[in-house]
Amino acid sequence: MTKRTIHVDPTVEQNDPHALQKDRRNNPAREEWFMDQAVGLFIHWSLDSQLGTVISHWMCGASDELQQKFINEMPARFYPREFHADDWARFAKLAGFKYVVFTTKHHSGFCMFDTKTTDFNVMKTAFGRDINRELMDAFRKQGLATGSYFSPFDFLWLIENNIDLHFATPEVLPVNNPGLMEYNRRQLTELLNNYGKIDMAFFDGPPTGLKDIVRDSDPDTLITRGEMATPEQVMPDAPIPGPWEANYTLGTQWNYKPTNEVYKSGTELIEMLIEIRAKGGNILLNVTADPSGRIPVEQQRLLQELGTFLFYNGEAIYEIRPWNVTNEDNIWFTKAKDTNTVYAFVTKDEWPHGERREFCLKSVKATDETTIELVGQNGKILEHQPESDNETRWHQDDDGLHISARRCYRVYNDRNWPNPIVIRITNAAEAG
Repeated sequence: MTKRTIHVDPTVEQNDPHALQKDRRNNPAREEWFMDQAVGLFIHWSLDSQLGTVISHWMCGASDELQQKFINEMPARFYPREFHADDWARFAKLAGFKYVVFTTKHHSGFCMFDTKTTDFNVMKTAFGRDINRELMDAFRKQGLATGSYFSPFDFLWLIENNIDLHFATPEVLPVNNPGLMEYNRRQLTELLNNYGKIDMAFFDGPPTGLKDIVRDSDPDTLITRGEMATPEQVMPDAPIPGPWEANYTLGTQWNYKPTNEVYKSGTELIEMLIEIRAKGGNILLNVTADPSGRIPVEQQRLLQELGTFLFYNGEAIYEIRPWNVTNEDNIWFTKAKDTNTVYAFVTKDEWPHGERREFCLKSVKATDETTIELVGQNGKILEHQPESDNETRWHQDDDGLHISARRCYRVYNDRNWPNPIVIRITNAAEAG
């Protein structure tokens, strides 16, 4: 069959699908709300979770036979019998997440929701259940905000219209394919109108021609990728003004990878979160589903470690803003949004239980009303040592704010805690 040629309008500025758009019109109050949330759960899940491959992108360059085998045969094999949306939502709540972003349609074109636009959707699989609806309902029930990831690239549509699969090249852009643009608009309308309130829309591709549908449906729905900086697998060197969101995998792949995977440590994830918050952003951490519909246990363990850290130190992560400096060497800072409380995160240095440490901070100045304590402890009691001196002391001089503190709280039986410790400094001022 002959592949047709597409005329590309050179005036269309859509060659970088991740670029920020010029018509940023998110509700400022909702952007402030978003900056408070801190920790989001990304869920990459589509038909090719059964293969353990990169999600969707493997189709670029694949033979016609493989593409057709995937499209025609894999839906009948999709049967995640152990998927329970309520379990996912409860686990996310336990691990400290405040919102979820789910891949309603990735680049392959397979829809994880009930759509009238194509039979290439989850309702036409052996599973036959609307996974998007179940997840959205379950997360809302747990008080978490909901977000929809949507790819304007659609490999199925391109294949059916005899266009070679490339990623983000001009000939595959919706703006140069009116039929694809209309197809996407109908799908997005279904997502925004049939699944209750959607707090965030994440466009993994050019959002031109789609953002108006979001705004018309609900002006309070935030557009994240498409109107915010959303760095992927990379840490910005400096704070980014306004709301932004860093996207990270737990291992090396967004989709389920059964073998040959290397996961980050819990400490790495926690230190990434701290640096992102110190620079004013949110973190969007990805989990996947295995073929049975479960979050792999390796991922659950990592996120549970993150949740333990957030249980103790959440006040220093949620509803904060950047301090006047991000860090002093391995001590990172955040500031409470509505008060002059500064949080200092001691990283890269395991602090033994019961040991007293001393620090001198250059960027923070104590005032007459300042109090200082380790977040998560009362500074009075060290278990099994009732006579010990556990008071946190400090003094301010020309050299800086000097703090002497003992770690009293015990997270693990062996008293070892490899993760950062946080110091709370109330009524703080910027050092001259």
